[in-house]
Amino acid sequence: MGKAFKKTPKSSAPTPKPKGGKKRFSIDHDTFFDNDKKRRRNFEDDNIESSDEDDYGELRVGEEAEQEEEEVETAAEVRKRIAEAHLEKLRRIKDEEDKGDEGSDEDEGRDREGERDTWIANVLQQEQLEDSGRVRRLIASRVQKPETSKGFRVLVKHRQSVTAVALSEDDLKGFSASKDGTIVQWDIESGKTEKYKWPSDEVLKSHGLKDPQGRAVKHSKHVLALAVSSDGRYLATGGLDRHIHLWDTRSREHIQAFTGHKGPVSCLTFRQGTSELFSGSFDRTIKVWNADDRAYITSLFGHQSEVLTIDCLRKERVLTVGRDRTMHLWKVPEESQLIYRASASALECCCFISNDEFLSGSDDGSIEQWSVLRKKPVHIVKNAHALQTLDKLENGEDTRLSNGHKGAIPAENGIHENPCLSAHSWVGSVAVCRNSDLASSGAGNGAIRLWEIERESKGLRPLFELPLTGFVNSLAFAKSGKFLVAAVGQEPRLGRWGRVATARNGVAIHSLKLSD
Repeated sequence: MGKAFKKTPKSSAPTPKPKGGKKRFSIDHDTFFDNDKKRRRNFEDDNIESSDEDDYGELRVGEEAEQEEEEVETAAEVRKRIAEAHLEKLRRIKDEEDKGDEGSDEDEGRDREGERDTWIANVLQQEQLEDSGRVRRLIASRVQKPETSKGFRVLVKHRQSVTAVALSEDDLKGFSASKDGTIVQWDIESGKTEKYKWPSDEVLKSHGLKDPQGRAVKHSKHVLALAVSSDGRYLATGGLDRHIHLWDTRSREHIQAFTGHKGPVSCLTFRQGTSELFSGSFDRTIKVWNADDRAYITSLFGHQSEVLTIDCLRKERVLTVGRDRTMHLWKVPEESQLIYRASASALECCCFISNDEFLSGSDDGSIEQWSVLRKKPVHIVKNAHALQTLDKLENGEDTRLSNGHKGAIPAENGIHENPCLSAHSWVGSVAVCRNSDLASSGAGNGAIRLWEIERESKGLRPLFELPLTGFVNSLAFAKSGKFLVAAVGQEPRLGRWGRVATARNGVAIHSLKLSD
């Protein structure tokens, strides 16, 4: 205790003893700093030479870092590259059109360049309006009626009924899922298929899977819904195991299993241009997820029965229908919802026409057109998929109708029975070609119907029918409108209320010719 601190160069006076026998510490006299100064002096005195190998390693690390920085593109650089490529494509198109009008005058050349730039600006403005949903592409009137000899061709085969189908943003790849648990990725042009392999139970549990309960124990891989993100990176699937499975489309490997739903996952959709995922379930809830962050965001409550179908565009608005005979438009940021009630039928499916208009299909065979401003449908097409006779359908005979508003079954006693009491006439799927006036609907009556959405919500005008045997459980239009893809099965997507034995389980594709 009586030992004094050593003297330092800054002070020659002895350090006084603190009261109570304790030492008083200061920065100037702390041995820690004295030792540090000694270490620094020793380090400076020592001559440490680095080997050539170390220098080479440091240089190499720096070079690799620079190369990585050069190779990795930011999101802004990718958008810029795509935009420049699109501009160059438009310039080539315009130059080819004006190739025959080339003149030798320099002033005429400048005028021609000015006209080309004006034309490109108008094209880009029109594309932006169409992508935002402010302008509707008028392509329904350009769709030519196909020849009788040509129809749907089966692109992908499944062992059991196909429950869902989706297309990538560039219309080059498609995805389908079936009741047998298979998930298939296929090429539109060649039809080449690649199956997604379910990982082992240990891997699934490491990705977040919980032990299935109840009915899910027997049908743990029964898939009911799928959705693909706009960038084509993620594929989401859901089914009777009450989980949402996230897949990487590039490697076709399982990434994550989202838990939280207490019932089968019946429908899925990605918000356009984002990795935000919405899921609907038999537990009457809609949940919001983020695929990039592998995270749960929130839940939406309001349905009084099972949620059947879900759809979303670029805005944070979600459209859902349930077995409670209601359709809900969810405004996610505002945490509010609009409820639309069907008059006398249960809604089976829905889809957006635009941010303010949408379609729905019912189990009475009708199709409804809705507006965000009205609680009731602005237009109803009754008996859109009515049956003529059930025997003809089961025997594979032609059951096409001349129009969608007639087609009652004549009874023996002269009373016309309702042609839509059978499950074969339930409208199980509706789809709209993005930002256009072309729509389609499918049931189990042996035909898919095409519709023209008239302006100012004046109604739906029937175009023609595309024969297809089986239950049409899902529909997807190409963004260009040049083909239509259908998920076909012998049974409906969510049950076994009917059966068409002659149907082929698989994905069917039909080309659509557009006039100039």
